[in-house]
Amino acid sequence: MTDNAVLGVPAQPAVSTSSAQPTGFATISVASILAEAARKYPERTAVIFGEQQIGYARLWWETKRYAGALRARGVGEGTPVAVLIPNVPDFPRVYFAVLALGGVVVPVHALLKADEIAYVLKDSGAVSLICAAPLLGEGAKGAAAAGVDVLSVLVPDEMQATLPFPRLEDEASVAEPIDDYVQRNPFDTATILYTSGTTGKPKGAEGCHFAIVEQTSSLLTDAFDLSTDDIVLGCLPLFHTFGQVCVMNVGFRAGATVVLVPKFDGATALDLLNKHHCTIMTGVPTMYIALLEAAKANPERPPLKYGLSGGSALPLAVIERFKEVYGVDIHEGYGLTETSPVATFNIVGKPTRPGTVGEPLWGVEVEVADAEIDDRIELLPRGELGEIVVRGHNLMKGYLNLPEATAEAVIDGWFRTGDLGTKSDDDYVTIVDRKKDMIVRNGYNVYPREVEEVLAAHPAVSMVAVFGVSHETHGQEIMAAVTLMPGTTATPDELIDHVKERVAAYKYPRRLEIVESLPLGPSGKVLKRELIRVYDV
Repeated sequence: MTDNAVLGVPAQPAVSTSSAQPTGFATISVASILAEAARKYPERTAVIFGEQQIGYARLWWETKRYAGALRARGVGEGTPVAVLIPNVPDFPRVYFAVLALGGVVVPVHALLKADEIAYVLKDSGAVSLICAAPLLGEGAKGAAAAGVDVLSVLVPDEMQATLPFPRLEDEASVAEPIDDYVQRNPFDTATILYTSGTTGKPKGAEGCHFAIVEQTSSLLTDAFDLSTDDIVLGCLPLFHTFGQVCVMNVGFRAGATVVLVPKFDGATALDLLNKHHCTIMTGVPTMYIALLEAAKANPERPPLKYGLSGGSALPLAVIERFKEVYGVDIHEGYGLTETSPVATFNIVGKPTRPGTVGEPLWGVEVEVADAEIDDRIELLPRGELGEIVVRGHNLMKGYLNLPEATAEAVIDGWFRTGDLGTKSDDDYVTIVDRKKDMIVRNGYNVYPREVEEVLAAHPAVSMVAVFGVSHETHGQEIMAAVTLMPGTTATPDELIDHVKERVAAYKYPRRLEIVESLPLGPSGKVLKRELIRVYDV
C-alpha cells in the first residue's frame, strides 16, 4: 500500500473523520446504496450509456476493483478525493469506490477553469484528482497548480503519449478488489460540495453519510414514485447535488435504471427518452423548454409518468405546455446544496400546485423567519413574507474550515437559505425573491462578486456591478455595468472575453454596458436594484 505522503500530499486529511459529539454505535455509508442494490437486484440494469447496459452486480464489482486500486494509493477513511468526471459510468464507479473505502468525494464542476479547480483541490485537501480524458485540459492544469496528482479515466491507448497520466482502469485491473464497503459514523463526512458565497469564495459544504442516505430514503418513500421498473433520464450533471442525489442515489436506492447523458440538448434527450422508454424525466427549467422545442420536430413521445424540476422557478406556461405536449405533470421542488438538496417538493401522487415549490420533505421543517434579524431565528405567521429557513435530517455538517460562515448560516439549528418566501396554511411554500444578489442561470448559482473581482482586475475597469436580469430561456441572465478608468478604452466584447477566459462558461456576463457612472447609495454602495430597474425590461 502506498502511503499518502508518497503521493506528495500531507498524511493527515483536511476533513475530520468523525463527529465530535457522541453518537452511539450506529453506522451507515452512502456506499450501501449501490452495494445493497447489487445484492437485491444483481441482474437489473443500473446504468445505460450509449450501447452499454451495466447491471447492478457488475457495476458494484467494477466499483470494488476501482476501490482496490485507490486503496493501494493510500485512500482510506477520511481521505478527500476530487472527481472531475461527466455523466458516464465512471462517475458512479469512482464515487462509490471512494465512499466504500470510507473516503470523502469532492465533486468538481465540469465547467470550471484551471484556477477554480486548483482552489477546490487546495481548499478540500484532496489527495488526488480523478479526471476524465475530455476534461484533462483544465483539470490537469488545476491539479498541477494545486500540487495534486492526477489519475485519469477514459484515456484511449492512442492518446497515452499526449495524456501521460496513470489510468485508473489499468491500476484497477491488477489491484486486489475490496471485499465490502467500510461502515462509517453517521456524521462522518461523505462529500464536500462547493457552493459560492456572496464573498465570491466557494465554500465546501460537508455532507454526512446520514443526511445523504436519509435524504435518499425520504425522497423514495415519501416524495417520488419510483421502482425497479422505472427508467430515469439522467441528464442532470452528477457533479451537482441535484443529479447526484435525486437521480443517481435515489435511482440506485430503488433499483431503477439511469440513462446517463453527458451533454444535454433537447433533440438528443428526446431521442433517448423514446429509445429507452424512459418513465421519469429530471431536469432544470431550461431542459424542459428545450424538450418542448425538440417536440416540434419529433412527433414520437416517451412513456413518461411525470417530470421532476428544480434549480430555479419553472414558468407556469412551460408547465402547462409540457402537460399538453407530453401528457404529464412536472413536480417542482426546492432546496440547496446545504440541504442535501431537497427541502420541499410537490409530492408525486398528489395534485401539483404550480407556482409553489411544494411541501416540506418528510422529517424536514421549513418555515419563514424575520429576514431582518441576523442573530436569532424569529418565525413569522403563515402567509407573511420572510426568509426561508430549514431544519431537519438533511442539513450539511457545515462549511469546511469555515466556522464563522457556518455560524452565520445555521442559527439555533435552522439553516438560513437567503431566499425570501411564504408558507401557506396547508404547508405549501412559495419562493418570492432572493435576499441576496445571487443569480440563477440554467439552474447554476452565479455569485456577482466573484465575477466582479475578475472584471475589476482588467486594467481599464474602474467600477463594476454584476447583477441578474430576467431571461425567457435561462431564467436569469448575467449582466455587468462598468465604468472605465480615465484615459483608457475597452469594448464590451473585450471585457466579456476577459471574464470568459477566467471563469466557468455559465458565469461570464452575456450583456455588458459601459456607463458614465453607477448609482450609489449614501454609504457608497452600488444600488443594484436601480440597475435592475433600468435594464431588466
